[in-house]
Amino acid sequence: MKKVLSIALVSTMALTAIATSTKTAQAAVLLDSNHVQVEAGDTYKSIAANAGVTIAELEQANGREVGGFDLIFPGETVTLPGVTTPATTQDTTATQTQAAAEDTSYQAPAQQATQTQATTQSAAQTQTTTQTGTSQGTFKISFYDPAVLGSNMGYSGVAANLSVFPKGTTLKITLSDGTVLIRTVNDTGTFAYSNPNQLDVAMPNNQIPSYGVTTASVEVL
Repeated sequence: MKKVLSIALVSTMALTAIATSTKTAQAAVLLDSNHVQVEAGDTYKSIAANAGVTIAELEQANGREVGGFDLIFPGETVTLPGVTTPATTQDTTATQTQAAAEDTSYQAPAQQATQTQATTQSAAQTQTTTQTGTSQGTFKISFYDPAVLGSNMGYSGVAANLSVFPKGTTLKITLSDGTVLIRTVNDTGTFAYSNPNQLDVAMPNNQIPSYGVTTASVEVL
């Protein structure tokens, strides 16, 4: 009788072992191509076998000690070997960023040169605008309207003693009130023989200053 009971007990234990083995063989839940979720009864050995990798590779992928004791719990996420995409992407991004920085550094001198050139041109333009000519001293200034005299010479000219200022000479005339006139010598007047330090500026009658004759500092441009 005892022998029969022993056989029945052994049979029950065998069935229990088979049931346990069946539960242990259950594969972990695949979350994506690189991660699985641990189920009850899973081990690193079973996960490695299902993934087709070695236990050592699985341990390395998860930062575990190779050959050590791998304790895992249901619900835990295990990384499968070969997850290198994030690191590669990060490295690629870093490389592209560094390359962009190098390109910017390379282009900087050219940009600086362009800016320097623009600044130089601006300075040159300012210098041209504010350029002063050779001072000729103070001259007596009178005004006349060529149209009143029947002349078609226009209002851009000035009559002068041609021995002092030959025709075509450009003069900067600064009146005593600060008004600046730029005129080109294109005529002479009867006064030129008696007073070479006098200029007769062409100007419409309605613009001639009420004070008439005045003085001005004159420069040759």
